[in-house]
Amino acid sequence: MTDPNVRRADLTALFAHASDADLADTKAYRLQSTPRQTQKSLAILALRTSVSDTETPTSNQELAMAAQETDIVIIGGGHNGLVCAAYLAAAGQKVTVVERRGVTGGAAVTEEFHPGFRNSVAAYTVSLLNPRVIADLELAKHGLHIVNRPYANFLPTSDGRYLLTGGGGTTAEVAKFSAQDAAALPAYEAQLETIADLLRDLVLETPPNLTSGSWRDALPDLLGAARLGNRLRRLTMDERRVLLELFATSAGEFLDGWFTSDPLKAVLGFDGIVGNYASPYAAGSAYVLLHHVFGEVNGVKGAWGHAIGGMGAITQAMQRACVARGVSIHTDCAVEQVLVEAGRACGVVTATGGVIRAKRVVSNIHPRLLFEKLVDPAHLAPDFRARMTRYKSGSGTFRMNVALSQLPDFTCLPGPGGHLCAGIILAPTLAYMEQAWIDARQTGWSKAPIVEMLIPSTLDDSLAPAGQHVASLFCQHVAPELPDGASWDDHRDTVADLMIATVDKAAPGFAASVLGRQIKSPLDLERDFGLVGGDIFHGRLTLDQLFSARPMLGHGDYRAPVAGLYMCGAGTHPGGGVTGAPGHNAARAILADIRRRR
Repeated sequence: MTDPNVRRADLTALFAHASDADLADTKAYRLQSTPRQTQKSLAILALRTSVSDTETPTSNQELAMAAQETDIVIIGGGHNGLVCAAYLAAAGQKVTVVERRGVTGGAAVTEEFHPGFRNSVAAYTVSLLNPRVIADLELAKHGLHIVNRPYANFLPTSDGRYLLTGGGGTTAEVAKFSAQDAAALPAYEAQLETIADLLRDLVLETPPNLTSGSWRDALPDLLGAARLGNRLRRLTMDERRVLLELFATSAGEFLDGWFTSDPLKAVLGFDGIVGNYASPYAAGSAYVLLHHVFGEVNGVKGAWGHAIGGMGAITQAMQRACVARGVSIHTDCAVEQVLVEAGRACGVVTATGGVIRAKRVVSNIHPRLLFEKLVDPAHLAPDFRARMTRYKSGSGTFRMNVALSQLPDFTCLPGPGGHLCAGIILAPTLAYMEQAWIDARQTGWSKAPIVEMLIPSTLDDSLAPAGQHVASLFCQHVAPELPDGASWDDHRDTVADLMIATVDKAAPGFAASVLGRQIKSPLDLERDFGLVGGDIFHGRLTLDQLFSARPMLGHGDYRAPVAGLYMCGAGTHPGGGVTGAPGHNAARAILADIRRRR
């Protein structure tokens, strides 16, 4: 069923009649407001997958009954696949999405993991979701409501004190540890914000692609490089030097150049190792820090928030946007092969033998899964295949959800309060973080792990029974693959106990309050969500895997080395996080090729 109120004409004009440059520079729509409703009502709306039975995704059994034809088939119903589908359908394309799991959303899903307790399963917090995507897909109309955290981070220190950032009191909090750092903080934030603004401009740009062939083939990318150069020229020389620093050096070195107090460097440096299996003093970790600060929530730059109903509320709103535009969605529908005929992708074969023929195929899955599992090697150049096997993918992430009988009570700041609505970082220094990485490299997991805990039920009472709570634990460092051939299946509970004990050390009684838990080791993340090596970014955010080189030089423009095959997942620019940007950018590239009849 297609919603007649969808702004199909507006979006068709946006994509079909403007040049790529015009599309990249189009001003973002203003974030639409949501009518004030109770959290419970919003959560109920977020849980509904459709407004009628006819809009429910079909199962693979229905698909297997007969071969189907469509304009575009998208492999993977994660958030970027849904974003790409919505844009393509709005431009008049007949789009089919096939998803291996029984629900769309990929790693951005909400599940009941203990009776009466629900939480985001993998992705767990909001900041990077692009405002233009929110507006274009009318996600507020489709039930999405995001609330800002009142505080950013809460970090207990090893001497019994704490640092609480955000809420307008950061400078005073930092001054408890260093008046010099408190005085330096505004200049640091201003400098980082200037660079973050540049990245925000680039998020919805297609990177200049290094191509071979005629000058005509290269011209669009030369123009793109020129536009990038113009943006860089707006930076002062000092800002250009900072940009180089952030791309080439470590988070630790960058922060050591600004500050002296360990708690402040820990709170800021934590962003440099989130999802990054590395020391905070590893080259390139400063960029990972930057990657996590260019987001915004409800118009507030650099803020973090919570989607009422959990991260699944985002992708269910996206699914409704797709259905309203006429997208056909099939769940429980794994793809086994990308069909290629006469050198061009022309459809997919599902695990049950169903065939969907299409003019174009789009992959929202990890690049290595696409090119190592679904595309016949005969259709790929030997150099491309060899390089893809070396594509770096592996995160030191161990993800948990816990059901709690009560809120944790921290020794350094007892009782309830706004600090429990913040991102709670249990890693007091950069040296602590570095040792956690060293331990994991040597033994498979940290003896003293890094834990970020969020308690989303403090902002969203739909997630747990009255008076009880859910907590998300994002834990590091653990080895993506354990040494000596050991399996994560044999050690996941041991490591889960360690993570809970780490929280209990800072908040005695926490372990006793745990009523149930959900555990996702790196192996679980790979099996359940296709995150190779448990990598939450679909590939590491290193300099050789960014921008035009994501996933590989020559294919940074969302076009695969097989004609008619495209990529729209986090393995393309701008990388990981729940942004929607790769899906948006890939749709633009596909529509440009349709206009050019390529």
